[in-house]
Amino acid sequence: MKTSVALSMAVAGTLAFLPGMAFAELSKIETRQEFIDAIQGKHLTLFAIKLNVTPEGQIDGRAYGRDVSGQWQWQNGYFCRDLYWGQTDLGPNCQEVRVDGNTIRFTSDKGAGRYADLKIR
Repeated sequence: MKTSVALSMAVAGTLAFLPGMAFAELSKIETRQEFIDAIQGKHLTLFAIKLNVTPEGQIDGRAYGRDVSGQWQWQNGYFCRDLYWGQTDLGPNCQEVRVDGNTIRFTSDKGAGRYADLKIR
């Protein structure tokens, strides 16, 4: 699988092609406020990815040497984002979000797709 394809699924919750770690219990985040409480003032990290997801709906950071930028909103219980990795438009995707301590899991396609676990730091 090409790195750019893997990364496009990876950045800001679409880290879908990177395997996650097994956790005993991940609690589903149901509301925008629960999500903000989990990420506010922190970065989301994994390997060569470091993202800042703001309560105001912005996403920025770096992933594998390229800038990441985008926007998000909370819709019907899902984190819905539109994202760029460098000049590559990764498009929109709504994702289920779960959390366990300092781990946050984004599962693409409203929980039906692949998932990625990021550290909250």
